[in-house]
Amino acid sequence: INKKKIKIYMYASVFQTPSAVQKIKELLKDKPDHVGVKVGVRTRGCNGLSYTLEYTKSKGDSDEEVVQDGVRVFIEKKAQLTLLGTEMDYVEDKLSSEFVFNNPNIKGTCGCGESFNI
Repeated sequence: INKKKIKIYMYASVFQTPSAVQKIKELLKDKPDHVGVKVGVRTRGCNGLSYTLEYTKSKGDSDEEVVQDGVRVFIEKKAQLTLLGTEMDYVEDKLSSEFVFNNPNIKGTCGCGESFNI
């Protein structure tokens, strides 16, 4: 019998770039009572959904926890499928600095970039 090896990959909802990891570490240094950040989505904007990002003091009962390089990111239950395979980056240029979500599940965005749909 000829057996083939099959690789199965588990995907976390959100992967962080080194830049995002470093920025979250910097932000949490000033907040010793917070254990990480929580990512979610809310109904908003002209295209349906927008991202939320906030400090959190604890893991919610149904949150998915992603730990990367010592940084804890919690994904709200209702956002887990929407964010599956998303890269979270932190980008700085001369005019702005922000967390950017590169989400492969997005089907469309609004013109101003504030909302998206799946």
